[in-house]
Amino acid sequence: MCGITGVIDPKRETAPDILTRNITAMSDRLLHRGPDASDVFVDADKGVAFGFRRLAIQDLSPTGMQPMTSPDGRFLCIYNGEIYNFRELKRDLEGRGAIKWRGSSDTEVMLALIERDGVEAALEKLDGMFAVALFDRKKGVVHLIRDRMGEKPLYYGWSGNLFVFASELKALTACPGWRGTIEQDAVDAYMRYAYIPAPHTIYRGIRKLPPGHMITVDLENVTAGALPASDAYWNARAEVEVAARERFDGSEDEMADELEKLLTHSVGRRLISDVPLGVFLSGGIDSSTVTAVAQSVSSNPIKTFTIGFDDARFDESKSAARIAQHLGTEHHELPASADAPLNLVERMPDVYDEPFADVSQLPTLLLSELTRKHVTVALSGDGGDELFIGYPRYLSAESKWHSKRGVLACTAGRAGMVSGLLAPRAINRLSLGRRPWRLGDKLYRYTMDTNAATPESVYEAFVSRWRTAAQPCAEPAIGFFRQPSGFAQLSDPVERMSYADAVSYLPDDLLVKIDRATMAVSLEGRAPLLDHAIVRFAWRLPRLMRENGSVTKRPLRAVLRRYVPEELFDKPKQGFEPPLGDWLRGPLREWAENLLSQKAMADTPYFDPAPVQAVWKEHKAGVRDWRFELWNVLMFQAWRQAWRV
Repeated sequence: MCGITGVIDPKRETAPDILTRNITAMSDRLLHRGPDASDVFVDADKGVAFGFRRLAIQDLSPTGMQPMTSPDGRFLCIYNGEIYNFRELKRDLEGRGAIKWRGSSDTEVMLALIERDGVEAALEKLDGMFAVALFDRKKGVVHLIRDRMGEKPLYYGWSGNLFVFASELKALTACPGWRGTIEQDAVDAYMRYAYIPAPHTIYRGIRKLPPGHMITVDLENVTAGALPASDAYWNARAEVEVAARERFDGSEDEMADELEKLLTHSVGRRLISDVPLGVFLSGGIDSSTVTAVAQSVSSNPIKTFTIGFDDARFDESKSAARIAQHLGTEHHELPASADAPLNLVERMPDVYDEPFADVSQLPTLLLSELTRKHVTVALSGDGGDELFIGYPRYLSAESKWHSKRGVLACTAGRAGMVSGLLAPRAINRLSLGRRPWRLGDKLYRYTMDTNAATPESVYEAFVSRWRTAAQPCAEPAIGFFRQPSGFAQLSDPVERMSYADAVSYLPDDLLVKIDRATMAVSLEGRAPLLDHAIVRFAWRLPRLMRENGSVTKRPLRAVLRRYVPEELFDKPKQGFEPPLGDWLRGPLREWAENLLSQKAMADTPYFDPAPVQAVWKEHKAGVRDWRFELWNVLMFQAWRQAWRV
C-alpha cells in the first residue's frame, strides 16, 4: 500500500529541478500512506513527473521500490494497492518464456504482464485493489487506472497549467498554482448523502476516477483545462445484468459450498504478506465470516481487533470477544476513552480531506490506530451488506414502494409539490409540549415519496439526510440517483437497491472511510468479500437465497454456521457507530457550538443557516435526535475551517 502523485506539464516549460521540487512536495503530503521510503521520476523533456511513498508489504527489499520500469523499459509505473493473484500470474508468464526477475514484488509481475499482453488484456487478469499511473514511453501517453470496486482512490484535474493526480486531494493542494474552488453541486449532494459522489469532488474541475475506469493522457495532444474522458474497462451494470440471466440454480448447501470455496480462496490470497497481519472483528456477520475463514486457513492464531463503547446500544465488543474465543484468535479490544470524541473530530478534516460525514468514521479511525500497534495489514468485512442484501432499509423501501404505487400513479410532479412548501414550513411551528410535532416535515416527506417514480427514488429517501421542509441546500443535481441510465435492468426492486449501493454508497462512502482511516495510521486494509469472483457469484444468487424477509445475508450466515454456533451471531444488526447524539450534547457540544454559531454560519455561503440552527436548538434540548443532519454540517464546517477554503 502506498501513496502516488503525478504532474504532467503539457507545455514542457518546467525545469527538471522545479518538477522534482513540485512532485516531492506533493508526495510529502502523503507520508502517512508510505512512511517506509520515497522516490520520484522526472522526465522534463516529456513533461512527466511521478512521485511515490512506500508502505512496504510485499518484497520489503529495494527491488520492490517504485517508480518501477518494465523489463523492456517501455512502461514506467507507480501504483497503490495489491495484486492478490501475482503468484499465479508469475507462473503463467514464466510458462510463456523465461523472465529474469529482479525481485519478488507484485508490481514487477504486473508490469511484465502489461509488457507481454498489453494494458487492456492485463487488466482483465488482475485480481486486486489498485490505483495505477502507467507511463507508456513508446506511445507517449499516461494511463490512470482504478480497480473494479473502487477500493483504492485516485484524484485528478488541473492546477493552473499543470495536469495533476494523486491518491488524496491534499497532495494536489501542495502543487504550485493550486486554486481550490468549492463546487456548489458537490455541496448539495454531500448534504443529501454525507459523501460526494464520483466522479465529482468538493473542488471545481477536480475529479475522482470512477471504479473500473481508465483515462489516458496523450502527451502530444493535451488541452490545458480539459479533462480526459474516462473509459470503463469493467462495467458493473453489465456484470450484474449478465449474472441475473445466469442465475445459480443449486441447492442451499451447494450455494454455501461454493461461497465457502470462493471465500477460502479470496481470504487465503489476502493473507499473503511479508509483514504482520490481522482482522477487524466487530462481531457482525461479515467480519465474523472473514475471521472464521482466515483462522481456518492459518496455522497460527489470527490477531483480531475491536472497539468497545460504554453505551450498550452501540457496543458490539462482547459479541466480538465471544466469537474470537470460539475461533481461538488472539483478540485485542480497545474501549473508547472519555476524551476520544474531541481528539477524533479535530483530526477528521485532515484524514478526510474533503467533506465526509459517515459517523462510523470516528470508531474506524480508533480501530485502525489500535490495530496498527500490532500489525501492518488488516482484513475487513466490507461489502457484505451490499452484495448479500444485508440492510433492513431495502425491505422497508420495497414495502413503501408497494404501498404507495396506487398513489404514485396519480400524484402531481415534484414542481407542484415544491411550490406548496410554504404550508409545511408553517405547520412545523406547531408543537405539543416540549417536543415539536414537525408535522410539516412529515407532510414534505410524504409528498416527496408519493412523487417517486421508481423504487430507486423511494430508496434514495431512505439514504438521504435533510429531508425537511426547510432545507439548507438545493436538491442534488449529481450522483447515482440523478443518472437513470445507470440503473441496472433487474426485475426485483430490492436487487436494484443493493446494486445502487454497490456502485455508489460502497465506493464513495464505505471504501473511502476504510481507506482514509487505515492509511492515516499507515495500515493497509483488505476486503476479501470484494474479490470480483465473489461479487459475480453474489449477483448470480436469486434474491430468496440472499434474504427471505426474516433472514438477511443468508449465504454468509450459512458459511459462518459451519465455524461458529448460530447463537453467537444471530442478533439484530448494529451499525458501527458511536453514541454521537449524546456526544453532541456532551463532550462535543462546545466544539459544535463554535462551528454552528451565528458568526460561523454567516460566513458559509453554501447553505442556508436557518434550518441548521433550528435543528441544533432542538437537538441540544434533547427533544429530537438530529445527529445525522448536524454531522453533515459540522464536518463541512470543520473541513472548510481547517483548509481555509
